[in-house]
Amino acid sequence: MKKILGSAALAALALAASAQFTNPGADIPAYHLGAPTTALPALMSGTQLTGPNFAHAYQVTAYKMAAKVPGVLYQEPCYCRCDKAMGHTSLHSCFEGVHGAECSTCIKEGVYAYQQTKLGRSPAQIRAGIERGEWMNIDLEKIAM
Repeated sequence: MKKILGSAALAALALAASAQFTNPGADIPAYHLGAPTTALPALMSGTQLTGPNFAHAYQVTAYKMAAKVPGVLYQEPCYCRCDKAMGHTSLHSCFEGVHGAECSTCIKEGVYAYQQTKLGRSPAQIRAGIERGEWMNIDLEKIAM
């Protein structure tokens, strides 16, 4: 049992170490400073979101949007604090499983990142907008690809 827990702790530490905690004084959640240099974990497509917790069309749409900008999501923080609570290393982590669909912060930040990418914004510009809270203005009932 100790060996399993030790391995899990080591894996969690390695995962957290790969994220950038660039300005702890500003309390910015984990993200990566640059584009990924290796293959990223797959994002869910959104079609797997079934059941009463996933009754909104915007949840599937947001996952489809996320799938189009995985490298951007990798470079963005998530202000639901899932880096501390769940060991996430960036906004990308939220869309690897169902967390992104269950959390309004994650889903709005993901939609914001997609929309801003489509407008030609860089990941750094998008990150600055996320840090300013611009994602809070996203109306999930009105999103469309």
